[in-house]
Amino acid sequence: MMKLRTIFTVILPAMALFACNTGRTDELLKHKKWRVYDVKVPQGDPYNNTQLIQAKDLKDGYYTDVYYQFLDNNVFVATIAGKPDSGKYFLLSNGKVISVTASNGSRTAENLVTVEKLDESHFDMKVKSGDYHFILRTRKE
Repeated sequence: MMKLRTIFTVILPAMALFACNTGRTDELLKHKKWRVYDVKVPQGDPYNNTQLIQAKDLKDGYYTDVYYQFLDNNVFVATIAGKPDSGKYFLLSNGKVISVTASNGSRTAENLVTVEKLDESHFDMKVKSGDYHFILRTRKE
């Protein structure tokens, strides 16, 4: 009986707290267009001139017209140069990591994104591109 009481008084409230954080992340992400406006090298990464050049090239090229949407039923839409592509998203690690998969949910082509900053109007995410990590800075449109 003592073990059961411990579960109810310690573990269940902790699980609820984690679920709340995941729910809050989902609530902040959903039903907004998150347009990329900047690409940065993550703070704390060792200085690498190639990575700095790639960040600038990505900002001025590939990410000039990119936005992301998180919709109901875990639907994720990335629109690049006016062309939408959809998949699924799942929140992991208490809402600190987003798993983006193919539309069938298969994780064979999974991309993991780390939430660096998220509020009502800004979403900064750490992504991996090639050999380097970058911070995609987005804002709500």
